[in-house]
Amino acid sequence: MSAQLPGSQPAYTHVALTADDPREIGGYHLQARLGAGGMGVVYLAHTPGGRPIALKVVREEFAGDPEFRLRFAQEVASAERIHGLFTAQVVASGVDAPTPWFATAYIPGPSLQQVVQRHGPLPVRTVLLLMAGVAEALQAIHGAGVVHRDLKPANVLIAEDGPRVIDFGIARAADAVALTGVGLSIGTAAYMAPEQALGRPVSPATDVFALGALIAYVASGETPFGAGPESAALYRVVHEQPDLARVPHDLRDLLAWCLAKRPEDRPTTADLIAAVHAHPLVGGRPEFAEGWLPQTVSSEVAGRGARPAPVHAQPTLASPAAVSTPTPFPAAAAVSTPAPFPAPAPPSPRSGAADAPVEPSRRRARKGRRRLIVAVLAVLAVLGAAGGVVRFLGARADDAGYGPSYPPADSYVSGGKEVELTLPDDTYEFDLKSGKVVPADTAAWYLARDRSEFVLPEDSDAFVSPSEELSPADCVRGIDTDPATRIAFADLADERPFCVRSSDGKGLVVVRLIEAQADGGRVTAAFERYRSDQ
Repeated sequence: MSAQLPGSQPAYTHVALTADDPREIGGYHLQARLGAGGMGVVYLAHTPGGRPIALKVVREEFAGDPEFRLRFAQEVASAERIHGLFTAQVVASGVDAPTPWFATAYIPGPSLQQVVQRHGPLPVRTVLLLMAGVAEALQAIHGAGVVHRDLKPANVLIAEDGPRVIDFGIARAADAVALTGVGLSIGTAAYMAPEQALGRPVSPATDVFALGALIAYVASGETPFGAGPESAALYRVVHEQPDLARVPHDLRDLLAWCLAKRPEDRPTTADLIAAVHAHPLVGGRPEFAEGWLPQTVSSEVAGRGARPAPVHAQPTLASPAAVSTPTPFPAAAAVSTPAPFPAPAPPSPRSGAADAPVEPSRRRARKGRRRLIVAVLAVLAVLGAAGGVVRFLGARADDAGYGPSYPPADSYVSGGKEVELTLPDDTYEFDLKSGKVVPADTAAWYLARDRSEFVLPEDSDAFVSPSEELSPADCVRGIDTDPATRIAFADLADERPFCVRSSDGKGLVVVRLIEAQADGGRVTAAFERYRSDQ
């Protein structure tokens, strides 16, 4: 678990101030909470000229610790030396205040972690531009004598004009003596370089390794050293080669170079920027101009920047196409292929994402939607009995000239063999897109549990088969004529299957419940995934 310290900025959801929150800090009027974590609270404020800032205040118990205050002052001094177009600039600080605080420019955009979770892996050109932008940010950080030490997707925010690297709270001046607090560790296992994992001195090459792991995730949706417990990830980081099988082919050599085990075998940030310039998709012009992001991501980023984010009254806060390319870098190292469905990683507070407020429980939201659907169905039944002309709720929306147009029933092809997955308890969920078990409330297309039933996303459709067989065509017909408003475990006896269709209709999963323990315990199910390209 990494410590979230000053220099960070959470996601862009705003939450109303509570009665216990201060209204002013360092002369800045506080307007909303941006998040809270184990080290402190982050607020939205504005400069006298109206520019938004993210202002973080440490918790009182840390403010009274002289060792912590010394470390905090050192970290602020390090952050103030960093001046780069791809970093969140330091605006002001109060290291000597009774309750120390620290402020940076506020970036009203999602993190790379959120972008990949919501939209999937990004196109190669976008990935290359991100690499060049983050590499330039690292140049500014390293030029100030600082090593970031916790570069990861949650610590890179996306703005319309490029990425912004945040969270210098774990960074140390390269020649400084680290002060490690009780219960705090530096770095995140999946992006930690071997020398860092072994407790050896870090250097700019440590951040280059992390950048390679970050870019592999953005390009493939998978971390190169797999999921699972931190101890397992650290072992693979130190002893095994990265799994780059899902990374687009023309990025593999570059990423393998970044992920070399020995620091001296890795490229410099200048090497990375030169490699991006040399790629045909960039053509020597790595510009963050219109079109550098996919349209869905661009719309989200533009929308967040064009209007103030809403302030929610009830805070719910978490603790924290292939193109051949010149090869101005060494050939890729051999890659290993781990099991396709790694063991789940335990949910824990994480830097960046850990300080972001989370949405209300998707279980509660889904149950509310079910009640609405049931009520509408009841009204339709009454109207039907009265002789009214009623279109059944489950009929395809596009038949009426509105809503999404889904692929035909016969267009789905198998995505591979049936796999069996287990949720240890209700703090995990099934990620239907990747076919993995992940911490709860992290997957965009998910299957979760709530007591005695499965829970689906608001925008997914489902159908429970009346027999033991269920083909993709049966699923589509069932969704169109008899959609499921709830999927109770009791209705799935004898491995009676059900299916779930993604919001865009291109993904479809047939599920068979194998075991479900009571009271939020273990759930095991078998999954067959299908895909349509129409």
